Amino acid sequence: MPNPYFRFKQFTVWHDRCAMKVGTDGVLLGAWTTVDHARRILDIGTGTGLIALMLAQRCPTDARIVAIDIDEAAASQAAENVGRSPWDKQIEVLSEDFRTYRCREKFDVIVSNPPYFVDSLTCPDAQRNAARHNDSLTYKELVAGAASLLSASGTFNVVIPTDVAEWVETCAITCGLSPIRKLHVVTKPSLPPKRMLIAFSFVSSGCLEDELIIELARHQYSDAYIALTRDYYLKM
Repeated sequence: MPNPYFRFKQFTVWHDRCAMKVGTDGVLLGAWTTVDHARRILDIGTGTGLIALMLAQRCPTDARIVAIDIDEAAASQAAENVGRSPWDKQIEVLSEDFRTYRCREKFDVIVSNPPYFVDSLTCPDAQRNAARHNDSLTYKELVAGAASLLSASGTFNVVIPTDVAEWVETCAITCGLSPIRKLHVVTKPSLPPKRMLIAFSFVSSGCLEDELIIELARHQYSDAYIALTRDYYLKM
């Protein structure tokens, strides 16, 4: 039986009631996103609350984080995870559809680990489908919605499959956003990148690109991966 929780250095994430469990994509995005000067942060499709908790660990103590998810069971468990953490006063979890979410104040940082299967076969589990397929929230809707909620100097940070990166960038440019950071994620040295982390901004200042190799060999993690995740993983 799979472990119903995942323990990090400063918090624990229970994920037995969430369709998508704690995974590498979320950990990478949570560790990579810059939050040094953020005062308002939005986590779209929070799932277990993992990324919101990771950002709370690093962001200023007066920052406020809103974490939303359309799945009531996931939002409920995320709220419980937040309640057990040191940052329960900083994070607000909402069970809402991002497509209808409205907020008067803009956000300095927006993050999302969105549904990532496009036009693929669905499975019988409706909850898992909603978490894995982007039929309920397309990339175009995600980017447009994020752009409408982003402050003038803020960043929208997302982790996506490499094969949809060009389309997501096109959607972003249509909304006035430009990529300012990219991280190409390689599982092992001999393999092509399958994931990409991108930070978008209304302020175009060029784009810094980098590559991250996760494993040099089985269970032998690269120095760069260890440096990125060591504040979170117990094993690092």
